[in-house]
Amino acid sequence: MQQKRALTLTALAGALAAGLAHAQQTPDEPTTVVVTGLRASLESALSAKRTENGIVDVVKAEDIGKFPDTNLAESLQRIPGVAIDRDAGEGRSITVRGLGQDFTRVRINGIEGLATTGGSDNSGGINRGRGFDFNVFASELFSSLTVRKSSSAEVEEGSLGATVDLQTMRPFDMAKRGFNATAMIKGRYNSLSERTDPRGAVMLSDTFNNNTMGYLVSAAWGKRNVLEDGFSSGRWDHGPSVGGWCAPMGVGTSASPNCGTTAAGFPVATRLPASQGATDAYNDASNPANYHPRFPRYGRMVHEQDRLGITASFEWKPRRGTRISVDMLYADLDATREEHYLEGFSFSRNATSGGKPQTSVVQAQYDALGRLRYGVFNGVDIRSESRYDEMSTKFTQPTLNLSHQISEDWRVSAAIGRAKSTFDNPIQTTVTLDAPNVNGYTLDFRQNDRLPLISYPFDVTRAGVLGIYGVPAGATAAANALPSEIRIRPQGTSNVNDVLSADVAWRASDAWTVKGGINLKKYKFRTWESRRANTAETIYGLPAGTSLNGLTGLVTGFGPDQDLPAGTATSWVKPDIGAITALYDAYCNCLKTGPAGGPGDFTLTSIENTSARGNNRAIEEEDRGVFLQGDFDSELWGIPVRGNVGGRYVKTKLTAQGYVATGGGTLVTATNEYKDFLPAVNVTASVTKDFLVRLAAAKVMSRPALGNLNPGGTISTVGALGISSGNPTLEPFRAKTFDASFEYYFPNKAFLGLGLFQKNIASYIQGVRQSMPYNQTGLPLSLLPANFNGTEMFDVSSFLNTPGGKLRGFELNYQQPFTFLPSWGRNFGLIANYTKVASKIDYIISANTANSGTVRDELVNLSPKSWNTTFYYDDNRFSARLTGAYRSAYLQVVPAQNNNDVQGKNETFNVDLSLSYKWNDNLEFTFEGVNLTNEATDQFVGRARNSVMVYNVTGREYLLGARYKF
Repeated sequence: MQQKRALTLTALAGALAAGLAHAQQTPDEPTTVVVTGLRASLESALSAKRTENGIVDVVKAEDIGKFPDTNLAESLQRIPGVAIDRDAGEGRSITVRGLGQDFTRVRINGIEGLATTGGSDNSGGINRGRGFDFNVFASELFSSLTVRKSSSAEVEEGSLGATVDLQTMRPFDMAKRGFNATAMIKGRYNSLSERTDPRGAVMLSDTFNNNTMGYLVSAAWGKRNVLEDGFSSGRWDHGPSVGGWCAPMGVGTSASPNCGTTAAGFPVATRLPASQGATDAYNDASNPANYHPRFPRYGRMVHEQDRLGITASFEWKPRRGTRISVDMLYADLDATREEHYLEGFSFSRNATSGGKPQTSVVQAQYDALGRLRYGVFNGVDIRSESRYDEMSTKFTQPTLNLSHQISEDWRVSAAIGRAKSTFDNPIQTTVTLDAPNVNGYTLDFRQNDRLPLISYPFDVTRAGVLGIYGVPAGATAAANALPSEIRIRPQGTSNVNDVLSADVAWRASDAWTVKGGINLKKYKFRTWESRRANTAETIYGLPAGTSLNGLTGLVTGFGPDQDLPAGTATSWVKPDIGAITALYDAYCNCLKTGPAGGPGDFTLTSIENTSARGNNRAIEEEDRGVFLQGDFDSELWGIPVRGNVGGRYVKTKLTAQGYVATGGGTLVTATNEYKDFLPAVNVTASVTKDFLVRLAAAKVMSRPALGNLNPGGTISTVGALGISSGNPTLEPFRAKTFDASFEYYFPNKAFLGLGLFQKNIASYIQGVRQSMPYNQTGLPLSLLPANFNGTEMFDVSSFLNTPGGKLRGFELNYQQPFTFLPSWGRNFGLIANYTKVASKIDYIISANTANSGTVRDELVNLSPKSWNTTFYYDDNRFSARLTGAYRSAYLQVVPAQNNNDVQGKNETFNVDLSLSYKWNDNLEFTFEGVNLTNEATDQFVGRARNSVMVYNVTGREYLLGARYKF
């Protein structure tokens, strides 16, 4: 893999350099050089970083459509310490210095906002948390991204990682006053889907009334059609309770009366050669060291997106020192996703939970780490499963900002706005076709541990084999056949932030400016889900005269961008969701009785269905904050020193609602309050004109994850007393942060920086099981029987504040235009950064008290190493960038499910290319290559085994376009 990457980079670098001959300037260079394009954006960003009092990093766009990446998250990953996570090959969320998306606040035009959307189950599904989904917005709408890594009193609380400021374009941001207009159009081609989709943007702006007023309107739209092909395992598991095995190998049929004849006489599993490290033969029912996939499957996802974004801005400068701006941002992301899987799903079930004990082992090979390498199985249920989603995210944010210079020494400013994000998933439907009790099913990882060879003893393209009720049309279902299913699960979520802030600044002296202000925020979150009232979700034999051929289709051409083992099925029969749901009238939301074997109950419920109930909940937070801060600019021992010192006091009032499984679902409302005082100091010393040393320290807090605050759940008051629920009484995550930055600004806009950081996380939040009195759970006494008084001890599975740990690391950042080289070589340049982070947290795995039964491991979402490098050329006419972004493996779940220690993602390395050529002052042509190495999403389970959980690719993308400035 490394060799492949090196060859790809070498080839791309060679192609880039070869194109420069056409772009060279004549030897007679002008005496005055006006820097535009890529270098202008880099210099502007570096200047903004240098003048800040805190520790920040900035990405700038010179004009609409000039952002360095097609996706905001992918632009942010160019910043040291920022790593991204992708969904369908596109950046969705960020991690800053090892802290995940829930620990990062995002402000748009100065107002905190939260945009959420949905994703596949592999990528986290619907976002019901505090994390920001950057793929909601087109990058063309924004002019700058600022990542604030150190805290100051005037910046609102809520972040342990960073505060990210997104700024849309305003009329007075334009370099030229008066009328401006720009149009951009691109075509995007994906190598896997072999589709070409449009992407475009327009901008109109003008200033008038003696340049005291101005407006700007911009719009960006685009389509994206992507295929995602690959293998997934549904995690790995072991032990006698998994898989519904008939009996240990060689024991015979007496161990289970339901084994039937398929279990008798099979040979003992073969042993791998000693050279491969095998030490034990197979005995799955008694050997906990051997793991197998729970439902191994190949699958294809079809993603279709329509993204629209609109901004409008009006600015007015009625007098010197006064500025009023009204900004409006609208975003609409409409998407559909189809998922088609061919899977063996017997391995995930056991007899007590509805599994089938008919599955038996013919042969099996395991390696020394306990990974299944090869297996032949009888009595396996094979399933073709298809899912269809329709999704929509609508985001609106009006904002009013006012800044007024009362006098030479006094200034006031205020902002008011509402950020609203609504995600709706009105259709999420899954339909299955089954073939039960298949003999001779083979699973072979010996050629490739990420992409196994799966062999079926029948033609998987035949609808008669994979069918409704698991039998061919017209046949009689076997007594042990599992019915096929229709699952209908509409859902959605909404987030609303109402924000009002006001502050005043007093220039007390030449050295000191004193600031103070208030921040009022009301945050509302609501999420919902419905499911069929019949939780079995079964459908039955076809009505008379109905043919399976009219209810199915084919997945074809699977896996062209993967090195699949020879013999892998590249086509298989799939359910036609539209035809099947129409046949059974599945969207009627009605109770269908009928005779046995009828279509079943299609009534949708939210509260009565136990599986859906937990996703029907709401949170409301009222945050009241005040701050006092002093900004200073003076000298200390002859060294210029500037910065700020101050504190913020904030009170959070929480109201949480959820449903408890009593009486078919009882709404529970719980409240909580907590207060925080958050001091902060930032100091910047200009040791020399070009060498800056920055120091920062602060107390910070981040509010609990929304799902952890749900007061709903289950209560058992008969027999063993138990509660499983969230915990609305949680305190926030709290930490002390320490930062140091050493920055040297070379002549000719070069830069070298070293950042050191440490976060002492004093309060973490984890799922914990413990014994406690009911009256300490925060739940109302009204949920208990009349003879309970609240002092009874319950076994509570919930969330608690637990001790955290330390996170520390460093960042290296280097930016160098090669102006020291002769001739056209001076137009080259390099941007590079490297981040290393380390952290250990005590994760609680079992306990009756909060601090027993722990395992120490890395913080989830923390990549110990990440780096990004960009090699560029820019001569004001021809511009080129070749970028590589690396993120090391990281954990996502600790401890993991199904008897696994951890779950995570393996390392990624993405290569992108961007070229542009100015035909004249008005017309520019562009070409971009995204994910040129076709990097896979590689999720694993089990630290030592690194067993594949998901291995998907989305193909390479190429964009060809043009920009015209009027």
